[in-house]
Amino acid sequence: MAIAARWPSGFNAAMDLPVPAISYPSHAAPPSPVTVLRPAFPAAPLVFASAHSGRDYAEAFVAASRLDALRLRRSEDSFVDELFAEIPALGMPLVCATFPRAFCDANREPWELDPAMFADALPAWVNTSSPRVGAGLGTIARVVASGESIYRGKLHFAEAEARIHGCWEPFHVALATEIEAAHARFGSCVLIDCHSMPASSLPPRSQVDIVLGDAHGTACAPEVTLAVEEVLIAQGFTVRRNDPYAGGFITRHYGRPHDAIHAIQVEINRTLYMDEARVERLAGFETLRHRLTRAAAALAARIGALALR
Repeated sequence: MAIAARWPSGFNAAMDLPVPAISYPSHAAPPSPVTVLRPAFPAAPLVFASAHSGRDYAEAFVAASRLDALRLRRSEDSFVDELFAEIPALGMPLVCATFPRAFCDANREPWELDPAMFADALPAWVNTSSPRVGAGLGTIARVVASGESIYRGKLHFAEAEARIHGCWEPFHVALATEIEAAHARFGSCVLIDCHSMPASSLPPRSQVDIVLGDAHGTACAPEVTLAVEEVLIAQGFTVRRNDPYAGGFITRHYGRPHDAIHAIQVEINRTLYMDEARVERLAGFETLRHRLTRAAAALAARIGALALR
């Protein structure tokens, strides 16, 4: 279906881990920017993705930051890849970025860049005016989730190019490949875009466990959103739609219901499974993982029964 052709112009085709979770020296070969866990046999037209749980930190990146490793890690959707680790055993692929969100954000257009961050001029085709750039949260973020500035000095555009070509592009190539494969095999595909949300993003005393974002019905057919909602409610979760998260770049870019490709963002309240300040798993982590796995198994059956085309 040539999903890659739709990318924006400019695209060129045990409990706690230490903090940071993984650090590699600058002279060492960087780890693969994406991990794809495929099932032995595909059993359902679903693809799961985690773009923000990467925790491979280059020493040079940490050294260039004015923040310590712990504050950098607070921008992660920490451990979301682990929460969905059983997905391949259910017959569905899981695509995970290994690079940190603070280093390169795969849930942005490839070239959303803040000119104030760079010592040299940016090409005219770079998107410098998006709301995300204005908030300091472009493809190469200026700030972490808490609003603190990341860098001691200015970057060069060549550094942004290296990150986008080396991280953003491989992640999306892998994700598009899995979506195309599912669509070719089953005639449809549902992308589950997995994230986690800070408790501070919700209203005070809110009891919301999960927020589903289908871009207000434009990225996903209503029967798919309903199916996701109902399997989560059946596992005891309280669910809200599109508020405060309606879906980011991944959900909106890949979701094409008219082509039988549906995308829905799943935001999990971090208080369910982690200490946000310490970036540590809570005792209920495994219980939550089992609940999400059961919900995914039920969803696979529901989506199969819908016969989306």
